[in-house]
Amino acid sequence: MKRLSVILTLLVIVVLLIAACGPKPTPEPEDKLAEVLARGVLIISTDPAYPPQSELVEGAERPADTKCTSDQHTASEFRGFDIEVAKEIARRLGVEPCFVTPNWDLIVAGGWSDRWDISIGSMTITPNRMEKLYFSQPYYTTPAAFFVHQDNTTFTQPSDLSGKRIGFGVGTTYEYYLEGTLEIPGEEIEFVVQDPVIKPYDTDLFALEDLALGDGVRLDAVLTAQPTGAGAIADGMPIKQLGDPVFFEYLAAAVDKAAGKDPIPLIQRVSEIINEMHQDGTLLQLSQEYYGLDLTSAAAEFDLDALGQFNQ
Repeated sequence: MKRLSVILTLLVIVVLLIAACGPKPTPEPEDKLAEVLARGVLIISTDPAYPPQSELVEGAERPADTKCTSDQHTASEFRGFDIEVAKEIARRLGVEPCFVTPNWDLIVAGGWSDRWDISIGSMTITPNRMEKLYFSQPYYTTPAAFFVHQDNTTFTQPSDLSGKRIGFGVGTTYEYYLEGTLEIPGEEIEFVVQDPVIKPYDTDLFALEDLALGDGVRLDAVLTAQPTGAGAIADGMPIKQLGDPVFFEYLAAAVDKAAGKDPIPLIQRVSEIINEMHQDGTLLQLSQEYYGLDLTSAAAEFDLDALGQFNQ
């Protein structure tokens, strides 16, 4: 019996030693940045139909070795300026970018329930959005302009659209402008269109398609980003810009304040990367590739610290 007791004791000691020498459990990531790095994937929300910023590539093949889940899109399935920016941010983080396409109003509302990590989808920094989201250094700026059908001869300037039917993407700065509530840090906005009949669409492109059906058929005008309207014209859409841009906006990445893990380290690291991309000319090169002009230099000069967003 003594010998059996000794053998059992030795077996227990050996088991304990093996357990002590075995792999230790991976610690739970402390914040959203650590979670992304540990996962090896950055889940990015963006728009599936907002060229030249972002659009799905028809018939694109998914890489066999992707870490993206079946309900996420790989980088090969998207193209556009926002997509290239997102891919480069993910590359500098050392992770794979995976894209999801929730409705825009869900993105700007916050409360994402950790379904995606970050928005890189041409989101303008506004005070009301700052109540729910943290913003990065802007990666570019863009003018907002009205577009009308090319056959229109009635409207000569944006103020002529007062009381007219105007389309826009729901939950965008264009909606806030038409409502007369838009605020952009560092910019004074003049609301030149009074009492418009507002017509929301899931995305700006759908509004432009309705405008292209004919002058006054469904819409009198659309308010959207100037590059988006110019891209539609380049693609053969029968529309034209009406007058000068009515405001300029700073576009940035955003994270959800209500994320399950602290999102501040992630947005701060993304800001650092965006500043690096400004300094090394990456963003300027992408802007010239997609827009044919520099839309980035003003964004590089934006004083993000002046927002005091981490003090709120």
